[in-house]
Amino acid sequence: MKTILAAFVLCISALGSTTTQSAEVVETNYDWPSYANDLGSSKYADLDQINSETVQKLTVAWEWDSPDNAQVARERQFTPGGFKSTPIKIGDVLYISTSLGRVAALGAATGKQKWVFDTETWKSGRPANLGFNHRGVAYWADGDKRRILMGTNNAYLWSLDADTGLPDKSFGNDGRVDLTQGMGRAIDRSKYSSVAAPLIVGNTVVLGAVVSDEPLQGWLTRKQSDIPPGHIRGFDVNTGKQKWIFHSIPEPGETGNETWENDSWKVTGATNVWTLMSADPELGYVYLPFGTPSNDWYGGHRPGDNLFGESLVCLNAQTGELVWFFQMIHHGLWDYDLPAAPNLVDITVDGKQIRAVAQVSKQGFVYVLDRITGIPVWPIEEKPVPQSDVPGERTAETQPIPTRPAPFELQGISADTLIDFTPELRAEALEIVSKFRHGPLYTPPSLRGSIKLPGDGGGGEWTGAAFDPDTSLFYVPSITRPVVVQLVEQQPDVTEFRYVRGGVRNIRGPQSLPLTKPPYGRISAINLNTGDYEWVVPNGQGIRQKIIDMGIPDPGPVGAIAFLSPLLTKSLLFVAVNDGKPLLRALDKNTGETLHEVELPGFPMGAPMTYMVDGKQFISLALGAGGEAKLVALALP
Repeated sequence: MKTILAAFVLCISALGSTTTQSAEVVETNYDWPSYANDLGSSKYADLDQINSETVQKLTVAWEWDSPDNAQVARERQFTPGGFKSTPIKIGDVLYISTSLGRVAALGAATGKQKWVFDTETWKSGRPANLGFNHRGVAYWADGDKRRILMGTNNAYLWSLDADTGLPDKSFGNDGRVDLTQGMGRAIDRSKYSSVAAPLIVGNTVVLGAVVSDEPLQGWLTRKQSDIPPGHIRGFDVNTGKQKWIFHSIPEPGETGNETWENDSWKVTGATNVWTLMSADPELGYVYLPFGTPSNDWYGGHRPGDNLFGESLVCLNAQTGELVWFFQMIHHGLWDYDLPAAPNLVDITVDGKQIRAVAQVSKQGFVYVLDRITGIPVWPIEEKPVPQSDVPGERTAETQPIPTRPAPFELQGISADTLIDFTPELRAEALEIVSKFRHGPLYTPPSLRGSIKLPGDGGGGEWTGAAFDPDTSLFYVPSITRPVVVQLVEQQPDVTEFRYVRGGVRNIRGPQSLPLTKPPYGRISAINLNTGDYEWVVPNGQGIRQKIIDMGIPDPGPVGAIAFLSPLLTKSLLFVAVNDGKPLLRALDKNTGETLHEVELPGFPMGAPMTYMVDGKQFISLALGAGGEAKLVALALP
């Protein structure tokens, strides 16, 4: 019997309380105080100045160039990735992080820079995994003490005075805490990074980490133990002192240790929360979406189900004690990290009110659980899955499959999923897939090469979903992009990992078209009171014109293959997307119909947010990469 299937529940008393703004304040000033507006990650704002009747007038109100740009121009060795940060708004000020590790305060109405603090992250060299990128900062206040907190790519946690940008000397060592300390294992700073905005519940800062978790062919990690573990920690927001640590790879005597056979818990790394987290401050609980243990693609060195890999875990925020858990994938082999903050949703199912949590996944499922107990709202059933033929691998015999909602993405490769614009294209697609192992969801990696759909880029991704508290509609952007996972055997004198990913990685369909049927990017609206879909629409035109130019009958919009993060207001659903050109798209949230598109002065990278200052509503988002990063704000004239 799988112990990791059940929700593990401990009785812990509720802590904290929620606060609300007065109606009078909301009319003229509306804050966006955390990454997704609230700690439940709704990405929803109760604003409607920009609505279906006025959105056509939306225009760029101001732009702010990232100070990283000047450094990139001077010092070409620094090549930051996409500007993925989302600002927060407190009072009349926006606070934002940059890819190279700066924090800035800007006037919310004008974009005028108030201060910039440089953590000098860039001096430590290229960070773990994806290099220089960052998601955002957190805000905390107690009386006159107001702080901005940020984890950095070089593994420090900083606390800055929100008014001056200067480090809080009472926090850690001159304003920062070294995150490579206190893990119970030596940590290589080049392999450990903090990218997501911290989560603050009460007086506790909860932090996960990015780790270099995949030993790539040609860039090998010699020892398994060189990959850092993804343990979660809580720090005192006043002093920076580490309050608790939760072992994501359980040690002897801890829940789940028996799922790491052959003492593999001693040397396995990753099993980390690299993305955003959520919290219920009234309960005092935090909700942690964990990723895959190392090696992402081969688990012969870590036999067993490997709890808490690819699990949603609920902890007491003040103590780090385990409340409950649910593992979505046993013995993960697909790099199907839980990619986004779970959404905390209050829903009514069969007449019963439920405080729930909804977790989107790369594999195209939404897992809906009671957020107090961890019990599934609708049954999640163990189903047999294909087994590995790689020497030394032992695949889990079954995986948990939600019965409701239905998947929001294509899953697996079959005759039903392949492109079929013409019989000839379909025949070519069948010939292409015949060269690889392929089949349903959870077809394991192989030496021959296995086609994986969704790919490890999703399905759902770090951009997450949005929830409307008035209608219980849940909006999920996703992409359809298969990949190939081919394992290559390694020599033991080179690395302790027997197999790593190499060989073929990408796969194209016939005549450079996609391998599968459209849409290739989509937005789905799910009613979480019923688990039914209200609508599904393609995410824009995509390669529609290319298909027509090939002499194929017009298929209509086929959706762009692009990450997009949703922003929901009382009136509209907004998504920022690269669809041939950079756009902010406004949709009717009841039907999915596109109402208006605003061309942006750069390609969108960060998640959009909205706020109101002095009676005017703005929408702000980060654009660009490298030396062309900027933050823009849009508003009505």
